[in-house]
Amino acid sequence: MRGAMVPAGLIVPLLDLEAQYRPLRDDILRALTRVADSQRFILGPEVESLERSLADLLEVEHAIGVSSGTDALLVALMALGIGPGAEVITSTYSFFATAGAVARLGATPIFVDIDPITFNLDPAAVARAASPRTRAILPVHLYGLAADLDALGAVAARLRVPIVEDAAQAIGSLYHGRPVGGIGTVGCFSFFPSKNLGAFGDGGLVVTHDKALADEIRLLRNHGAEPKYEHARIGGNFRLDALQAAVLRVKLPHLSTWSGARRRNADRYRALVAEFGLDDVLELPVEPAGLTHIYNQFVVRGPRRDELRAHLSASGIGTEIYYPKPFHRQPCFAHLGRASDAFPVADRAASSSLALPIYGELTAEQQRHVVASIAAFHGRVR
Repeated sequence: MRGAMVPAGLIVPLLDLEAQYRPLRDDILRALTRVADSQRFILGPEVESLERSLADLLEVEHAIGVSSGTDALLVALMALGIGPGAEVITSTYSFFATAGAVARLGATPIFVDIDPITFNLDPAAVARAASPRTRAILPVHLYGLAADLDALGAVAARLRVPIVEDAAQAIGSLYHGRPVGGIGTVGCFSFFPSKNLGAFGDGGLVVTHDKALADEIRLLRNHGAEPKYEHARIGGNFRLDALQAAVLRVKLPHLSTWSGARRRNADRYRALVAEFGLDDVLELPVEPAGLTHIYNQFVVRGPRRDELRAHLSASGIGTEIYYPKPFHRQPCFAHLGRASDAFPVADRAASSSLALPIYGELTAEQQRHVVASIAAFHGRVR
């Protein structure tokens, strides 16, 4: 809805999927028709072709298409034997699937605080949280920025446990030149429509260099059946359907361009924040040396976050809070008994963070409107 403060015709949604779709419409419809004409809807050649292309992109030996990013985490943990009695150390600040996948298997998520600059898992906190029951470390590459995999890898090696990379928001993100997902034992991606590479619904991917682990994941994604109707394992229905794979095959060649556009928009935000003199009221995302951020989200921090969000909404600008309630404050995890003040960095992030529009098709005029509206809120009218 347009508010009184919105310049004529200038609306800035948090995400504009239609702007991405329009140039690809004909190619996508042809791909969907191809699948419809084939009448092969579950797995099959569309999925296999996508898996090969993604394996090349992510520089991994094995890429396995699955039904969602959540199921990617679930089946990866299942394949690693995570279950009752096991503890998995992970961030308290992420989308719910990160912790939910652990709990669904009867294992215990052990929450630790985040780094105050990157919002990613704090390796020192991971080391302190380790116990004889630790069976995996589950870092999240939050918002498209890689976690500190060298430091986390050192902790994992000391504990002799795998690293499961939650790369749901980070396809194309680089860690010292290497794509995330294939650096730990196993990596998990999401193709939810809002991701940099989004399907027309749910979809996901699991990647690994370990052939035995890949074979187990492929078995588990299809009810553990091999051959048909013989079940060596109890798996699930985690299959990626061909329609989603066909859409992703059309979009994949554009991923690098789209991520580059997001990076360009991030740089433009930084320049505009400096131009409007907002450096003292807004904390902007960082990009540590050696890391390539792909900005699935552009999250800023500042005072009076909720008032600012309401002001931006009245100015026709979409925003979102990722995430308003960390895991340690979720009712379903109250039984874990962690002190409510044990994670101060995550609590501060939850109370002060706001995601601004960052999608690749965002225009310079739209970005200027966003930053000018923030400046007006803070009384920095130029």
